[in-house]
Amino acid sequence: MTFFSSTRACRAVEPGRGARSMRLLVCLGLWCAAGGCSSMDSIDRRVERLVRARSETIGAAVTPQFREPVLDSYDERGQYEKQPPSTNLSASELTYTAADPERDVLSRLKAFAEPATEAEHLDLRDILRISQRSAREYLSAEEDYLLAAIRLLIERHLWGPRFFDDVASTVDFTRDDGAWEGAYRLINTLRATQRLPYGGEVEARAVWEAAQQLRSVAGDQYTTASTLSLSANIPLLRNAGLIAQEDLIQAERDLIYAARDFERFRREFFVDIASEYFNLIAQAQSIENTRLNYQGLLRESERTLELVEAGRTPRFEVRNFEDRVLSSENDLRNAEESYRTALDRFKIRLGIPVERQIVLLPFTLDIPEPEVSVDTAGELALRYRLDLQNARDRLLDARRNVRNARNQLLPDLDAALSADFRNDIDDENEGFTIDPDDADYIASLTLGLPLDREIERLNLRSAIISLQRAIREYEEFRDSVILDARAAVRQIELARFSLTLSDERVEINLSRLEALEINRAEATALDVISAREDLLSARNNADNARRDLRIAILRYLLTTDQLRVGLDGSIEPLAGMVIPDQPGEAEPEDAGPPDPVGDDPSAPPPPA
Repeated sequence: MTFFSSTRACRAVEPGRGARSMRLLVCLGLWCAAGGCSSMDSIDRRVERLVRARSETIGAAVTPQFREPVLDSYDERGQYEKQPPSTNLSASELTYTAADPERDVLSRLKAFAEPATEAEHLDLRDILRISQRSAREYLSAEEDYLLAAIRLLIERHLWGPRFFDDVASTVDFTRDDGAWEGAYRLINTLRATQRLPYGGEVEARAVWEAAQQLRSVAGDQYTTASTLSLSANIPLLRNAGLIAQEDLIQAERDLIYAARDFERFRREFFVDIASEYFNLIAQAQSIENTRLNYQGLLRESERTLELVEAGRTPRFEVRNFEDRVLSSENDLRNAEESYRTALDRFKIRLGIPVERQIVLLPFTLDIPEPEVSVDTAGELALRYRLDLQNARDRLLDARRNVRNARNQLLPDLDAALSADFRNDIDDENEGFTIDPDDADYIASLTLGLPLDREIERLNLRSAIISLQRAIREYEEFRDSVILDARAAVRQIELARFSLTLSDERVEINLSRLEALEINRAEATALDVISAREDLLSARNNADNARRDLRIAILRYLLTTDQLRVGLDGSIEPLAGMVIPDQPGEAEPEDAGPPDPVGDDPSAPPPPA
């Protein structure tokens, strides 16, 4: 039988002359087994240095942050249960409480819309900082980068000198003529291996063996033997050359791809978070516009009722206003609920609890509109897009795979060299010794004829097809990049044009509403309702156009990969890009002049 040795096993051979050496070897092997692994801190430092170096290679200043792992507490026994419990009650075990149909629903809806007193007030800069600390997709992107670095370190380790030490302890018992005879044997094997850059491997192996008879017999009971072996295996045709480093080459390139992907993700993530923020701000402003419209209609309804009671206006005019008031209030409550749901989804994306109360503060990110042609934008995108550079380099990977597949069709021609040095098994020296005169030298050359290469030929055809597909996908992606860049420029101009028209519409409808107020006696309820609805639409369109213009500029910078995101998640201005400093809490954006009738300055802020 065979088992791992211990210090107790060393004591079993104490009477022998080699007990001290045997105990030393066993204890050394156990120590190496216990302490041969580097600590996690050392690994983290190596990964951090590697990631920082690769980020600097591509000109990125931001690297993933090493964070302490947060492990949830759980019942360790539960992970081994073959039948984990389920919670699925029957209908008779569940209870359902019916709501009172006469309950005050409006009060509940208003309570939902009121911001909590302890709510945090956050602007765009605060949101961006939070997103880089807790957003799940951002953390996953960091981990993807780190995992690529770890894979490279693993591959580099395989290409470095590797040391192994095995200690085997055996006890053999044999029965001869009714008598038991036993022997204890201790074998220590120390190996060092090194891969060769163009294929093959060299190995040095030192073997020390000690044996001790466990029953007194005639002659010496303790013997030792030592062997030193040097060997090399080198391919000369198949698997020879740089193909031997394929895994290392790919791992090195993959880390560059990961660095580009992470930097590209940071820019995309900035635009996505900023876009969602601006959408929420526009949504909140739309709620405020709807509230102003509702209050104006309510005042018009009360005013018309007074005219009806005075006999100056028919009663159906009041009914028209009452209908629009109810419809406007319903629109207001629906808009508030849509905003709350969108805000909660935004919290989930930021990685903060849904229960956390926040209020978004308007923040004006005034980036100057670029003066650029569609052709120039396409050229900039082709030059700077990191994901396009990855696609271009992965195309080279596909070409290299074809070359490697062709190499597998070659015959096997391998050279092998070995040298073994040993000492006499009866040598009385207790330590590791070898005799240079007692050596074996072997050199061999092995040729394997390529009689069966059907699988390799099929793999070659598969690699060629994959290359052709990769070429088409790269060309399609390149054309899409050009298209997106050209469309981004046009979208900026369209957003500016829409904003100009929307501002004019706001002015027109304000003038129209003022004219109706001046000639109120001649205006019908439908005239006033139509004017107010058109003003509400114009204001919402203006807010949306202002949002679309900001997002269009960010999309242009992202599409051409000219967007630079700082350590704190904020945008870094380019040369010639002047971004005005913003106050800590920006004032709400101008939604146009107030209504001539029905403007309530004491209206509550947008819902949190």
